[in-house]
Amino acid sequence: MTTDVDTALFRQLLGHFPTGVAVITARGMDGAPVGMTANSLSSVSLAPPLLSVCIDRQAETHRVLADRRPFVVNLLSAGQEGLSRRFAGEQTADRFAGVGYRMTAGQLPVLEGVLAHIECEYFAAHELGDHTLFVGRVTGGSTTEGHPLLYYRGGYADLTP
Repeated sequence: MTTDVDTALFRQLLGHFPTGVAVITARGMDGAPVGMTANSLSSVSLAPPLLSVCIDRQAETHRVLADRRPFVVNLLSAGQEGLSRRFAGEQTADRFAGVGYRMTAGQLPVLEGVLAHIECEYFAAHELGDHTLFVGRVTGGSTTEGHPLLYYRGGYADLTP
């Protein structure tokens, strides 16, 4: 019989793998923007262009993506730790209040000042543990110059010299 590693050790082990920080944004069923911080993001395929993101099934953004709605992956730049914290954890009344963002041609929210944004349409979903792995087909995006915000060993870091 296999025994799972305890949660604290699991977090400690994976905490030694630095990851970029992203905020997933979309429009909810009522048309209002929704979003959440994520760092479980990966390229899946070049042809077709696919990426994956894992989202806790309790998150409001999960309900939106489970409805097969398009979404944006906003890759945060160094200095955007405040945005990461704002969109992490418990849902607040309006995470977008006072936050600069614009709508794409497809009416998807893109946060201001991000290093890159990646526009996706729903491609597939797979329930895994307490999360769902959503696969998005990349349909557009843009990049800017700068350095990424990183998450490492329970804290934020960046590559700014």
